[in-house]
Amino acid sequence: MILQGKYAFLLLLLTTGASLAAAQQAASPAGVPAANPGRPTVSTPATLTPVGFLQFENGGMNAWHSPEFSTQLNFNETIKLAVASRLQLLAVTEPVARSEVAGKFGTESGGYALGGQAVLRSGEGASPTVAASYLHQVYGGAAADLDLGSSNDSVVFLASADLCGFHYDTNAMFNRMTQNGVSRPQFGQTLSVSHPLSGPFSISGELWHFTQPFLHGRAVGNLWALGYTPRPNLVWDAGFQHGLTGTSTHWEAFVGFTYLLPHRLWRQTK
Repeated sequence: MILQGKYAFLLLLLTTGASLAAAQQAASPAGVPAANPGRPTVSTPATLTPVGFLQFENGGMNAWHSPEFSTQLNFNETIKLAVASRLQLLAVTEPVARSEVAGKFGTESGGYALGGQAVLRSGEGASPTVAASYLHQVYGGAAADLDLGSSNDSVVFLASADLCGFHYDTNAMFNRMTQNGVSRPQFGQTLSVSHPLSGPFSISGELWHFTQPFLHGRAVGNLWALGYTPRPNLVWDAGFQHGLTGTSTHWEAFVGFTYLLPHRLWRQTK
């Protein structure tokens, strides 16, 4: 009952946070810049969030049949703040996860990572924006990992552009993984393509691949998601992900939102 209470509280917190975000946005002044969501795809956009505005990316995910667990329900959050036109600070966290391992359920905290992203080349239209990011794990957590594992250090090269009415984000990832005191490299590639539908709706599709150095395997999967943008700085998302190899998480279902706070944290200099 205590565990159920904790999850009820987290779900309430997530729902209340979304409702508060929508309410704040409804009362926000005109001219608020648009959010730049990194979720729900594995790929992260090379473009940054608007300078001086905090962006929160929150969501929950239910996963089935991964190498380390049978089922898992987890909650995740990413906080972004661009401090300059070419530099953005990042904080990534998984506050809690409830997993079923060998028929037993347990609730543990996930990991926390801090880092930044820098634009190397600004693009427009079909000319891609190119960026690089770095994340360092400050706390590994005790929750069971998904098929991609948990990296101690991650270096990512990113590119984003618009082409023939479609938007794409592609990443090349170089991670350092540690297990039982042994460190090994992990390599990953992602490609996400999105396209607007009627009104405020959009659809995204993604293919991704990661090596699994400690399982001597490869995780490959595809993702499909719908986006709903009732206001420029509030984006809802929902979708699913399906693993294509024996060591990939078989299914993941997720829902969440991205919210850009409507007020700049500091005055804009002329």
